Amino acid sequence: MPIRILPPEVAVKIAAGEVIERPASVAKELIENAIDAGAQEIHVEIAQGGRRLVKVSDDGCGIPADEVELAFARHATSKLQSVEDLYRVRTLGFRGEALASIAAVSRLTLTTRAADEKVGTLIRLEGGEIIHREPLGRPPGTMVLVENLFFNTPVRLKFLRSDTTEAGHVARLLSSYALAFPEKRFTLQNGSRLVLRTTGTGALYDAIVAIYGVDVAEQMFPIPRPEEDQPVKVWGYIGAPSLHRSNRLEIIFFVNRRWVQDNALSYAITEAYRTLIPQGRYPVAILNIELPPEQVDVNIHPTKREVRFRQKNLVFVSVQKAVRSTLMAKHSVPAVQVPRSPLAGWRPPARSTPSQAHMALELYRPGELPRLGDSQERLSTPPQTERLPMLRVLGQLAQTYIIAEGPGGMYLIDQHAAHERIRYEELKAQRERAEVASQELLEPLPIELSPRQATLLEAHLEDLALYGFEIIPFGGSTFLVKRVPAQLVGQAIAAAIMELLDAAIDGGKDFSWEEQTLITLACHTAIRAGQTLSLEEMRTLIQQLEKTSLPHTCPHGRPTMIHLSQAQLEKEFGRR
Repeated sequence: MPIRILPPEVAVKIAAGEVIERPASVAKELIENAIDAGAQEIHVEIAQGGRRLVKVSDDGCGIPADEVELAFARHATSKLQSVEDLYRVRTLGFRGEALASIAAVSRLTLTTRAADEKVGTLIRLEGGEIIHREPLGRPPGTMVLVENLFFNTPVRLKFLRSDTTEAGHVARLLSSYALAFPEKRFTLQNGSRLVLRTTGTGALYDAIVAIYGVDVAEQMFPIPRPEEDQPVKVWGYIGAPSLHRSNRLEIIFFVNRRWVQDNALSYAITEAYRTLIPQGRYPVAILNIELPPEQVDVNIHPTKREVRFRQKNLVFVSVQKAVRSTLMAKHSVPAVQVPRSPLAGWRPPARSTPSQAHMALELYRPGELPRLGDSQERLSTPPQTERLPMLRVLGQLAQTYIIAEGPGGMYLIDQHAAHERIRYEELKAQRERAEVASQELLEPLPIELSPRQATLLEAHLEDLALYGFEIIPFGGSTFLVKRVPAQLVGQAIAAAIMELLDAAIDGGKDFSWEEQTLITLACHTAIRAGQTLSLEEMRTLIQQLEKTSLPHTCPHGRPTMIHLSQAQLEKEFGRR
């Protein structure tokens, strides 16, 4: 085929596809324009997840009447004057592609008025073409109304997710900019519901309260902004080790107040929390990173989500040091100690392997079972193709593990994991029979969610009602829990709901509300580690576990027990 120059209408749609991926991309570009225009109040409104409507209004400097049409030309910007400016960008926008890209794939209306003009301007575009312009009266600032996104690119429209998912992306976006610019007042309205409103006091803590609620904010440790001159300055808030999530979404970075995504920085944070939070869980962190503009390249990704540091190791170390030093000052870091033998005065012989010497430690790690010599057997989980053997309960270890004897040797049963399996199958059977027991709370329990969590919860209130929940919106991102499954009464109700929402956010397209609700309820209503059980209670638990369909694993997939065979015991005691 001969080489041809693409028609302008094709070229602009290709460019728009790189910049505008979904409704949140539209909101991002318009919010950044409002911030660069010096706006103090930014109001965002969406409908049908943003595919039908995204509206951004601000009280910024506005666009002069004679520059309104030029603003929609490709590569037209007021933020760069020369090539040198590209290497010391101080604004959020700089390429001059946003308005042209948005207009190319939507029906767009813009009204604006510069502060020194008496009359404003209205302009309408469809598919990038100007179809109407007129003067009108309005206060200084700008309003951009984007309707019917991707109306002329139906293939791209098919790739959008559900309205709830798209609205969640917008909510997370606005929350992040509200954290980056706590001195500005942000509001987000989804249809008729006000999802987010920040006060604009300038205090990051106040923005955290508005977005996450007081309960989360009170568990955050401040990292103060360094006063002395440093090449890289890091400040913000990090969560206490007790505050953790099932995904990395709440690890948020701002580089010179630009919201960015950086895997290396996320790794720096998680490494700083090593040994402080459970494996597979992630901390909450909101960090500002400030460095000279010439030390960071922001022109490496069409959507400006990624940046490149000229001294990446220095940034990595600065972030990790700031986080770790704050954690050590606010929270004592536990030291890892090798447990002594329970037999007083006993020492392993010189020829013993490390696994033999630390056997007592390894019994607590069913996922990391040691090899007890080159030709010796491993500790093992019971074969999952068999039912449980007859077990005789002997006692409890560390108020966490049930010690039992069976025909094949000794068994250690994790009481929480075992009861999780029992509760999961009980709840599943109740749900299938439509006999889920629920109880009304004496006083409704208020829970404060992030805007994204609130949007998700509101869309699935009916799903939760099938499991005994009655939850109603209470304004903004606050909900009232009026009724819960009966066995959840007296438990951490808010934590259970938050865990379910986090799992839904992180679950992707294969996520099942039914399955995850059962797992979450089973986890939060099961016997806990550290709970003392009587011999009768332990026997009852083992009997109930024997009746389950999958007694060897909990609903999360962890083993419920480990097995030390009779032959292995004889080898360890020198009887074989």
